[in-house]
Amino acid sequence: MKQNRSVYIAFGLLILVASLYRVWDGRPWGFAPQIAMALFAGAMIKNKKLAFVLPIASMFLSDAIYQVLYINGLSPIQGFYNGQVVNYLLFASLTFFGFWIHRINWIKIAAASIMAPTAYFIVSNFAVWLGGGSLGHPKTFAGLMMTLGDGVPFYRGSVEATVVFSVILFGGYYLINRLATAQKTQLA
Repeated sequence: MKQNRSVYIAFGLLILVASLYRVWDGRPWGFAPQIAMALFAGAMIKNKKLAFVLPIASMFLSDAIYQVLYINGLSPIQGFYNGQVVNYLLFASLTFFGFWIHRINWIKIAAASIMAPTAYFIVSNFAVWLGGGSLGHPKTFAGLMMTLGDGVPFYRGSVEATVVFSVILFGGYYLINRLATAQKTQLA
């Protein structure tokens, strides 16, 4: 039971730190840990329903912080907006890429770190274009390409962040397990 409490505290701290990082002013466009968190949660949390909570809780907390900052005139970024449910569903769906990883396999982690932000980029920008939120771009193939072009700076940062934070999360988990195993071996 004590180990479970430690895991919940660790995940709670991860959610808090990732949320605060996401609202940090000056962070590069798209460079946030939430996609890597979805991969990590899908791969490492045994309870698959709970795996969806980690990235969504982080998104919700950071959106709530953004909203408070926006209401008080401290940020131009609104936390809650129309179409946000679609964004949350897309982030939740990225957890499935983590299910595919299943065990720490660096090739699968690297592949998922590219595939997940790419899928998010394509689907989210398509949804923005389809919903009319694409800076007035026409509902044509050219308009879709313009919408995708608008998202490229976010996409680049998203891929870079997912790779970096996946290394941190999966690598940290691997190192902690190695240290714990070595300590058990020494005690035996």
